[in-house]
Amino acid sequence: MAHLAPNYEERQEFWKPAVSPRTLPEMETTEQVCQECGTDFIVGSRFCYVCGADRNTNLSDTTVTGLQSWIDFASLRDALGQSNASLVALILGCACVIAAVVTGFVFTATTLLDWQAVQLWRIEWLLGAVAMFAAGFLLKKK
Repeated sequence: MAHLAPNYEERQEFWKPAVSPRTLPEMETTEQVCQECGTDFIVGSRFCYVCGADRNTNLSDTTVTGLQSWIDFASLRDALGQSNASLVALILGCACVIAAVVTGFVFTATTLLDWQAVQLWRIEWLLGAVAMFAAGFLLKKK
């Protein structure tokens, strides 16, 4: 096998980067250039091919705005000033209120007995919502 690559120790240019790294002051954007060594990222790569640094560490300074901040659980929790358990209880309480409203639209009552059954289901959903809101209030950060 040694006869296949006789000058392997002498030839190290294969592992050198194709483009010389740039210095940090002349960079245009931080998303396209590695913060560690200054080398351009390969399109679609997650790590720098020279030093192995993670490309996503460059994007960690961006802030989440708009609709995405309301979908993000951690930012919603911080914006409302609640703990994880109280935010889950708040979401479940809202789901119970929505279920109580939807119950009235989905089930139609033709007799008095049907109407009483639908009202009983709505009362149960609303009691569940009250219990969830109370739990969320008790679990809220002080």
